[in-house]
Formats: sequence, structure tokens, C-alpha cells
Amino acid sequence: MDHISPVIWQFLVKWLTDFAVIPPEASKIAPQVDALLVFMTLVSLVGLTLVALLVTTFSILYRRERNPVATQIEGSTLLEATWTIIPLGLFLVMFVWGSVLYFRIYTPPPNAMNIYVVGKQWMWKAEHPGGQHEINSLHVPIGQPVQLTLISQDVFHSFSLPAFRVKREAIPGRYTTVWFEATEVGTYHLFCSQYCGTSHSAMIGNVVVMTPDDYKKWLESSTSGVSLAQNGERLFASLSCTACHNGRPDARGPSLANVYGSKLTLSNGEHVQVDDEYLRQAILNPSAHITQGYAPIMPTYQGQISEEGIFSLVEYIKGLDSNYRIQQTTNTTSFSPAVTAKSAAEGTVKP
Repeated sequence: MDHISPVIWQFLVKWLTDFAVIPPEASKIAPQVDALLVFMTLVSLVGLTLVALLVTTFSILYRRERNPVATQIEGSTLLEATWTIIPLGLFLVMFVWGSVLYFRIYTPPPNAMNIYVVGKQWMWKAEHPGGQHEINSLHVPIGQPVQLTLISQDVFHSFSLPAFRVKREAIPGRYTTVWFEATEVGTYHLFCSQYCGTSHSAMIGNVVVMTPDDYKKWLESSTSGVSLAQNGERLFASLSCTACHNGRPDARGPSLANVYGSKLTLSNGEHVQVDDEYLRQAILNPSAHITQGYAPIMPTYQGQISEEGIFSLVEYIKGLDSNYRIQQTTNTTSFSPAVTAKSAAEGTVKP
């Protein structure tokens, strides 16, 4: 008898895990999410049991045979206040608890490693800052906060990692972010959890969590030789961005040195924070983001640059710390005859 409970418990854990009813907890946030789920489940079960008992009891005590004539019962203020205040209190606890978890999941820490992910019918494409590219796979190190910057190339998708208890929509034309910190080495399922077309069920992949040493080896063996920032530098030059954004006193465009993370004043007086989303919109729809003191002369690059190319430009601009660096881009960046403007715009330029 002493061994029955552990055996049953292990059976249940294995069965629930294998059938993905309760996936393994493989991230820092997973136990917190599960704790809220358990609390909500227990509250629901207690409420269901209480209501069932009351219905059964009242059905027996006040059945027609025992009460052929209806009896008038006056209300009780204390009783009504009790069944109103207690559920309200429980719901508020769930709301506050869930809100704290929501902001924790969708607010990446400052030291998070950023990986760009593009959703497309029907695959996930991941772009690492070092130039590593993956399709339907994502390699990450254990114990390192990882921020995912998501966008869709066509329709709405939803990037779902059940073992990490995180899910985020990939939306056309707009960046969304989510983060996690893996705590267990292994391979975990990746799904698109929002119907996105006929092959939605095939839009699956794996997240491979590795030790720091193994992850470093994977980075070295998987690199294309050109980081996103380097690719962005070549793309910046090929599009002649340096003609206006060169930091000179007579420049026709604002300086981009140290612009990332700063606050800009637009021509309409509005103040904006320069982040990934702002830079993307400024490239594709510059007329909507005119910096104060400059004319609206920048052309749109909508349809001319792929999402991967925009990732590269954003990474390059993030690292600009001086106008000298921009001038060096003009002087040192060159392309071989085989590299066309189209390949540069697609973010596929190689050294």
C-alpha cells in the first residue's frame, strides 16, 4: 500500500506529459503560470461543489411532498453580501495575479538576447543577431533571457511554446514581443496556435535548449559569416541612406547616431520613443514620422525591402554610436558585381 500513491502519481505525470495535457515546466515563468491555473481550477471546483451541494440539498428539503404550499422567505442582507463579496474578492485576486503575470511575460528584461522571428504560411523563420538563420527551429541557451521580436509576412499567426507557458501573436505590419528564460535542457514543441490557412496544422517546429557551451558551438557552426548588423550596414549603403543620414551640418536627414532608445520630437510636436517598431515604420512610412527641422523628402521603401532586410537595418542602426561610423560605411562598404540591389534589399548580402 505504501507504493500505490507514488506509482499512481508517476503514471499520471507521465500520462499528462506524454499527451501534452500538462506540458513540462521548462521556463522560469512556467511555475508561476501553473500556480495561477491551479488556483483558478481549485476555486472553480470549490464553487461547483458548493453549488451542486446546495442544489441537491434544497431539492430534497423543499420538494413538493414536504412543502405543498410555497413558503415566503424574506431576503438576508448578510447572506447576499457574503455571496457577492467573497466571489468578487476571489475574482479580483485572479485579475491582479493574472495582470502581474501578463506584464511580466510581455516585458523583456534589459539584458535579454533578441531573436527576430517571421511567421509565414506555413513556417517560422528565425534570425539571430549573429547571422544564424533557422526555419521551424529555434536554438537558445539555458539560463539566458531570450526576447522574441515577432512579425507576420502574410496573415495572423500565433507563436506558442506550451512548455514555456508563453504565446504571442505575429501580426502583419507590426512588431510584437515576448520573452522567456529556459530552465531545462531539451527539445520542446513550437506551434502556431491560431488558424492561419489550410496547412495550419503543419506550422510546427522545435525549440532546442542547450547549455551555454553547446550553444556557443552551435552559433559558431551555424553562422553565415555576416551578422545582421553587418548585413544592415551593406544594405544601408546600397540604398544610399548615407546621402542624407550622414550627420553633417548640411545633412538632409537627421543623424542616426545614438538615436535608438532616445526620444525624438516630430514636426507635429509629438514626442516618440525610438524602438524597433518606430524604426520599421520610419523606413516603410517615413512621411508619418518626420523629425522636427527636416523636410519630408525621404522615399518609402514599402515593398522594396523584405522583413529580414528590415531586421538587418534595425540592428545596424541600434549599434550606431557616432556619425563617423556612418561616414565609414560610405567609404568602406563595397559590393561585388554579382551582388544586385535586389539581394541587398532582401537582406541576403554576403561579404
